[in-house]
Amino acid sequence: MGYRIAVDIGGTFTDGVIEKISDGRVYLAKRLTTPNDPGEALSNVVNDLLAAVAARAKRSVSADVAEVIHGSTLVTNSLIERKGVPTALVATAGTADVIDIRREVRYDLYDLDIEMPEPLVPAERRFEIAERTTADGAVLKRPQDALADLVAKLRAANVQSVAVSLLHSCVNAANENEVGAALRDAFPGMCVSLSSRVAGEIREYERTTTTIANAYVQPIVRRYLGELESRLRQAGIEASLRIMVSSGGTSSVTAAAEVPISTIESGPAGGVLSATNAGRAAGFEDILAFDMGGTTAKICTILSGAPSVVHVFEAARVRRFKKGSGFPLLVASIDLIEIGAGGGSIARTSEL
Repeated sequence: MGYRIAVDIGGTFTDGVIEKISDGRVYLAKRLTTPNDPGEALSNVVNDLLAAVAARAKRSVSADVAEVIHGSTLVTNSLIERKGVPTALVATAGTADVIDIRREVRYDLYDLDIEMPEPLVPAERRFEIAERTTADGAVLKRPQDALADLVAKLRAANVQSVAVSLLHSCVNAANENEVGAALRDAFPGMCVSLSSRVAGEIREYERTTTTIANAYVQPIVRRYLGELESRLRQAGIEASLRIMVSSGGTSSVTAAAEVPISTIESGPAGGVLSATNAGRAAGFEDILAFDMGGTTAKICTILSGAPSVVHVFEAARVRRFKKGSGFPLLVASIDLIEIGAGGGSIARTSEL
């Protein structure tokens, strides 16, 4: 006999459920989200769940918890609100401005005052190094001669995280790995995101923006997940913690801390899977899933019992419904639409 716990942190509420595996009995708990310390609300919800089960079982059941699954909007909120850490970009000489050039595509052709998302890394924190890998993976120049100068510049920049995105590293990551190893040796404890690990695919702009976004939130997520594991241990839970990812699966804490951008749609993905399972239990394979939270509402179509998954996701749009107005991310994600209006939103009449 054992139990499973699932907790989702939303913008307004933190919700949790505990299931008794042997008979499927569930208990629910809800608390207001604590934005300054999301883990506090999660801890309170877990304690409420354990207390509810203990009251019925007449004993503590913390040691019987076999698994804890967690979903949240921590990553997407950090990007939208630009509350990440000071981040640097290391790029091949001549390519650091790719995040300004983008795709040279205007999402609104006739808007003379078009607004594009401001890069997460300003020009003064972008550093180019002399190295080169060809499109077929041949290394023409290793970066070892540029590493000492790079380390000195990064030390002066006083950043907390570094994104490394070198040309054609998705084909051959040797140079990128060399730079990453040098930075980790020079700055123990600093977060270093390598594009070949975060988004090892072609398309330099998308790979670079994905790596930067990952580096931008990585220290926050790594610290948060570490504190979360400690809080679960304090509650007497020794079970493994699994983190919901945007594609609808789960990952380990270690993997989520290394590539936190994979969890950008963590919470909404869990809602879609819940709707899928509820529909299947009721005998429906084609479902329109609608999930309204306190601050946002999400909708997703589920056909033949499975939601569709996209492999390029756009985040932090400056125009919500304008494709191309946000940061393109090479992240597998359940295909859904999300708007910034929920049960707790306040409507007003505009000038129009």
